[in-house]
Amino acid sequence: MSWQSALACWVLRRRMRPETAKPGIDVARARALTSKRAWLPKAPSGWRLEERYGQDDAPLRGEWLSPAQSSGITILYLHGGGYYFCSPATHRGIVFPLTRRSGARTFSLDYRLAPEHPFPAALDDALAAYRKLLADGVSPASMVIAGDSAGGGLALATLLALRDAGDPLPAGAALFAPWTDLAATGASMTTNDGRDPMFYGRAFAPAGKLYTGDADVRNPYVSPLYGRFDGLPPLFIQVGDTEVLLDDSTRVAEKARAAGVSVELEIWPKMPHVFQMFAPFVPEANRALEQAAGFVRRVTAPRAVETS
Repeated sequence: MSWQSALACWVLRRRMRPETAKPGIDVARARALTSKRAWLPKAPSGWRLEERYGQDDAPLRGEWLSPAQSSGITILYLHGGGYYFCSPATHRGIVFPLTRRSGARTFSLDYRLAPEHPFPAALDDALAAYRKLLADGVSPASMVIAGDSAGGGLALATLLALRDAGDPLPAGAALFAPWTDLAATGASMTTNDGRDPMFYGRAFAPAGKLYTGDADVRNPYVSPLYGRFDGLPPLFIQVGDTEVLLDDSTRVAEKARAAGVSVELEIWPKMPHVFQMFAPFVPEANRALEQAAGFVRRVTAPRAVETS
């Protein structure tokens, strides 16, 4: 464990975790704090950032980051934030380095948030964005869907919905500590409750209810852990071993492998939730993103070479 990651955990334990112990969910406060603290990196040299937040930009409402010379790879990124806060802008810290390392062009979706827009709004937006990319000429074999936390769960739910609808599936999915069980039944919710530097386990069930509204929390399109995994493309999952969400990753990996899906699961020791966000300051974040970018390049390699 690097001193940089130890420092990040120390700060999170004192600043972030106490917020998750408070009763109820203050949506306005969460959004205000996230917006205030957001570090907005500049686009890497030679890359172009396009912000598309107009009313007419849907279903591709969000941000494009594109290289000067296309590699033929596209990433559809779904940000985390419990389905009720954060945005493409707050997640540039993970999107930009992943994009640069993979050589892909990335679209980061500004999907609708709860409680104003509960399930299935976020899923509908993700499906619409994916289908629009295909309609615009992006080959599914050259695309990876990625996301962190709630966005990772949404990415997996999107795969299930696409498969069930008979849509062409992307080449793979990269999931960073995905929130896949909004019923919060994983054993790590308890066993890691005092080890997780960012969250208390009891914070997740109320947040899940905020998103699901009247829907069944075990609906596979809400909590993809409860879905079927047969026929899905390769999955790449990274999670910290002290996270209360650890079992949301390990149980998905187990079920997917049992269904014949190729799964690469990386469990990083003593890393906080979505530690990849701390790139370039934390060495482990940089190494993790290199691994994720390698997965993106591997699963899209045949189509990328053909396109080039």
